[in-house]
Parts: sequence; C-alpha cells; structure tokens
Amino acid sequence: MKTNKQIVASYYENLWNNKDKSYIDKLLHDNIVFRGSLHISTRGKKEFEEYFDMILNAIPNLYHGVEIMVSENNLVAARAIYNGTHQGKLLDIEPTNNRISYNGASFFNIKDGKIIDIWVLGDLNTLYKQLGRA
Repeated sequence: MKTNKQIVASYYENLWNNKDKSYIDKLLHDNIVFRGSLHISTRGKKEFEEYFDMILNAIPNLYHGVEIMVSENNLVAARAIYNGTHQGKLLDIEPTNNRISYNGASFFNIKDGKIIDIWVLGDLNTLYKQLGRA
C-alpha cells in the first residue's frame, strides 16, 4: 500500500503533470471535496474532472513543481510552484499567452488510501498580476 505522501506525489506527477485523467479514479475518493484558490469548490469526481479540464484548457502546459511535502497521520501538506502559459479562458480572463509562475500550498486528507479532501491556497496576487489584473 502506498504512503500518503506517495499518493499526493502521484496526484501531482501522474494526474496534473502527465495529464492522465485515469488517476482521478485511482487517487480520489468518490466523495472528494476540493476547494481551490480561484474560488472554485467541487464535490465528487465528476465536478473535480470538470475543474481539471477547465484549468488545463486555460493553461495546457501547467506544471506543478512540488518543493516540499509534510505528512502526519492522514494529512499531507505540500508547497508547490505552478508554472505554465495562459492560452485559454481562465474564469472570466481571456487568454493572454503570458507565462505564469506562482506559489501555492495544498492540504490533503487521505481516507482508505484515497484523497477525500483538498484545500489549495495559491498566491493569487502574483497570478493576477501576471495575467494583467493587478
């Protein structure tokens, strides 16, 4: 059985960086709750997949560079740098083709070997400046 840190590492590497949506079923609990920095909340795998598709449509080359992960019991915290190019509509922001790079921290709750809760806190001030929204 994978450790909680390995589960979270797979979330970043296989799901997001390799853009392999089969990992939604492999890693996420049926009742996954996601709260993101962009004022988006999802419940369940289908809503999470819609969020995933929206983000990758806006930033198709998005890369999550994980800098540190800390795990205690069923909780994992990760600090990452998000990098990519804004090539599609992101919420109400039309494509700018600007490169983005901003920091974030995510907090994961693992239940029965699957991620059941994710809370992401990103540096939106830096992101919005890079998208021309200061």
